[in-house]
Amino acid sequence: MQLTRYLSTGTGHPVAYVATIGNFDGVHRGHQTVLKKLLSRSQALGLPSMVIAFEPSAKEFFLGSQAPARLTNFREKFNLLQDFGIDRFVCLSFNRTLANMPPETFVRDVLVSGLNIKHLTVGDDFRFGKDRKGDYPMLTRMGDELGFSVENTEGFVVNEERVSSSSIRDHLANGRLDLAEQLLGRMYSMSGRVIHGDHRGQDIGFPTANIPIKRRFSPISGVFATKVRIEHDTEALGVTNVGHRPTVAGTRTQIEVHLFNFSQMLYGKHLTVFFSKKIREEQKFNSLEELKNQIRVDAETAKEHFKIAA
Repeated sequence: MQLTRYLSTGTGHPVAYVATIGNFDGVHRGHQTVLKKLLSRSQALGLPSMVIAFEPSAKEFFLGSQAPARLTNFREKFNLLQDFGIDRFVCLSFNRTLANMPPETFVRDVLVSGLNIKHLTVGDDFRFGKDRKGDYPMLTRMGDELGFSVENTEGFVVNEERVSSSSIRDHLANGRLDLAEQLLGRMYSMSGRVIHGDHRGQDIGFPTANIPIKRRFSPISGVFATKVRIEHDTEALGVTNVGHRPTVAGTRTQIEVHLFNFSQMLYGKHLTVFFSKKIREEQKFNSLEELKNQIRVDAETAKEHFKIAA
């Protein structure tokens, strides 16, 4: 999948595309419905497929620290779209210029003149342009005028619940990992490269792989039984804490993974952590000894969940 970042408007594009626009946070089953329709139309028209998204998201631009946590960071989103078979991912810089751009200007200058879109697939709740005044009927009218077609995709519902990034965040925040998995179509995961920590885990007998969350806030926190993929081939089971480590006066939210029956060096390795079961909330203990004892209990709980013999 080719990546285009921060495309300037009006630059023109030599190849025509079938495209969709959205945030695609989580690339959940609702997004997947849009992507499947996009790829079907791409094949029918004989044109490559394109996903257009924004960095930062509109909510992050306008709400700042009040914006909701991302389900997927940029790399995770890129990998999910690539696995889906998308040809090009265009990430537009969401800045003041774009925020104040009338929807008609966005269609003419960005979609048509800049990206040469010939067909557009959008979700049923899609809004764009200044004050979110752009919608599906406007796209249809402008498509007739400018020579591109538009297709609407209805929302995806699972067990009478509309699939959305917001509903998935709510399930994750409340430990309902099974329901989040149903809406995502896969187990929820976070990924990143292992960095050096303060080695406290090793000192108390539970060495951990430390991974930055690479987003402003984490949508998930607490202690979990997890499955871990190391690079692209090795898999392991473990217990994972996502939080800021209050017992040792930590301030930065990160992922700490303790793997069972594993002794290889992990510094610099890329890990994907799949959250299988929430064990408890993160808490502050009065001493490292109390923390050590609780980690031992957490590890046993995770092993029971995975049916690992003691």
